[in-house]
Amino acid sequence: MTTMPEIMSDTQLQGYTDEQKYQVFNKEFMPHIDSMYNFAFRLTMDEDDANDLVQDTYLKAFRFISSFEQGTNAKAWLFRILKNSFINDYRKKSKEPAKVDYQDVETTYNSDEASETEHTTDLRFETVQDMIGDEVASALNSLPVDFRTVIILCDIEGFTYEEMAKILDIPIGTVRSRLHRARNLLKDKLKEYAASMGYNKNED
Repeated sequence: MTTMPEIMSDTQLQGYTDEQKYQVFNKEFMPHIDSMYNFAFRLTMDEDDANDLVQDTYLKAFRFISSFEQGTNAKAWLFRILKNSFINDYRKKSKEPAKVDYQDVETTYNSDEASETEHTTDLRFETVQDMIGDEVASALNSLPVDFRTVIILCDIEGFTYEEMAKILDIPIGTVRSRLHRARNLLKDKLKEYAASMGYNKNED
């Protein structure tokens, strides 16, 4: 079942006039449309599906706009709607493999271990930041969608763990362990390319 933003009471719904709804929509939501499309494309791996997903997200955002609290993170609010729409509507149609069993992942990569290594494995501070974008994008796109998503949210979009937990509807500990595993998977995929480009962290 789709998890939508909490619907407010009739009294609360009267808080916005139609004009105010359009003002909030244009001011708070539209500036994020490029990020929304990039996220949708990374999830669907298809331009048409990405466009449909973004359009669906914005339609839902406008429908539930009275439940958006101005001053909060509009981008995170939109990303959560998009993520839920993807899971419920578009992922069913995709050829993505079944979701991995994160119980096994989290047994090995618990939140304590992830917490200790979260900064050292941050893609923004690794040598991959100097690599050709297409190679990194290709490796990222090859990850299972759940791992791909946490890297996009954290290392590309810059969401905090707390924001990611709300977007993904999972505990912060799960965010940490999933991100830790995702970064390791991505680095493994980039090792061969890194070596070919002369990157070797073991060299003096």
